[in-house]
Amino acid sequence: MGQSYFSEGMAHEATFSLYMRDYPPDRGYMVAAGIDDTLDCLNALAFDPTNIDYLRTTGIFTGDFLEFLAATRFTGSVRAVPEGSVVFADAPIMEISAPIIEAQLVETIVINQIQYQTLLATKSARCVLAAQGRAIADFASRRTHGTEAALAMARASYIAGFAATSNVLAARRYEIPPAGTMAHSYITGFSSEIEAFRAYARMFPARSIFLLDTYDTISGARNAALVAGEMEDAGHRLTAVRLDSGDLDHLSRQVRSILDEANLGYVRILASGGLDEYEIERLVNNGAPIDMFGVGTRVGVSGDAPWCDMVYKMVCYDDRPVMKLSGGKESMPGSKQIFRHFDSSGLMTGDVIALAYENIAPGRPLLAEAMTNGQRISPRENLAVVRQRVAEGAAGLSPPYQRLREPARYPVEFSSTIQELTQHTREQLVASINT
Repeated sequence: MGQSYFSEGMAHEATFSLYMRDYPPDRGYMVAAGIDDTLDCLNALAFDPTNIDYLRTTGIFTGDFLEFLAATRFTGSVRAVPEGSVVFADAPIMEISAPIIEAQLVETIVINQIQYQTLLATKSARCVLAAQGRAIADFASRRTHGTEAALAMARASYIAGFAATSNVLAARRYEIPPAGTMAHSYITGFSSEIEAFRAYARMFPARSIFLLDTYDTISGARNAALVAGEMEDAGHRLTAVRLDSGDLDHLSRQVRSILDEANLGYVRILASGGLDEYEIERLVNNGAPIDMFGVGTRVGVSGDAPWCDMVYKMVCYDDRPVMKLSGGKESMPGSKQIFRHFDSSGLMTGDVIALAYENIAPGRPLLAEAMTNGQRISPRENLAVVRQRVAEGAAGLSPPYQRLREPARYPVEFSSTIQELTQHTREQLVASINT
């Protein structure tokens, strides 16, 4: 496409809008993430000599176009919702305006970064909701789809409200509290389970978490209680025990009883192993005495919803509104703004999508300038700020929109002005097709 635009002399500004056509199953809202990474990608857009050499070997592109690419940088502007914002279907998460070749070139990386991280942040936020105040740690790195995905998961889950990550690189890079426990292999490396517990307690007297289910969970709990008593005699306290398999509801009750009988009420129970928001919700609602959760595979790959229908559509070229007419995939023309409305208690009551120049009072506009002339307006936000934004966004949603299954549909409407523009543009396009 870029080669064709170039050959046709098409260099005017185009505006593209990134949004979701609809929600993944059982989602009533999404948490926007990956925006900061996308801005960094746009800032870094460049074709180095090896890229140009490769493109030349394909025989597809003309020499003058390759020279053009060698000098290409992103020079456009970006408006986006702030990282961590609660967003809804149809409403733009980001709009990019740039010379058409630049704006077209970045399509894949923009969708890739924001779609994936938004899925992870949303899945993680749902786990936080289900846990009802219990701490959650990211244990997903082993089964995410690559090391970069593991880093994205650690960051997305932290801004969504997780307390820690087992990914040490992510902990260092993003200043997330690191967390970890022993593996089953650690225990099998010793002559007995109790000796493994004792060795671990000697090394980490202030932060030991014993894994109970290597051989038998109930026997493991009794061994943990014994070693915890020895730790008390030495002036230390066992932090927690971990359940990683079996009926977590039933086992947690048995383990809690064993710990309490040994006067170890301060020892917490951490559950892990195949958890997601649905299982966490079940355990919490059943009153299982679980204090913390470690989540991995199902959240790290957003198992029940590994993709969403996020699209990047041109809405304007050379000041001319454009749209797509395909059945079921019609797009809305024109650069846009989102206006969010609230009730007197601060709960969201609905969003109105309008043209960028409109003012739908008393709604709060969400899209803000993030880049101008190819440069970021401000540096990456501190994750604590983003984390607070996610928490406030979730608190602003009424319970029907937060339900984990079959949530209510949050109201998103289009202004009369954008509806009129859409109708006019559609009529013009249909007329051009029929002539």
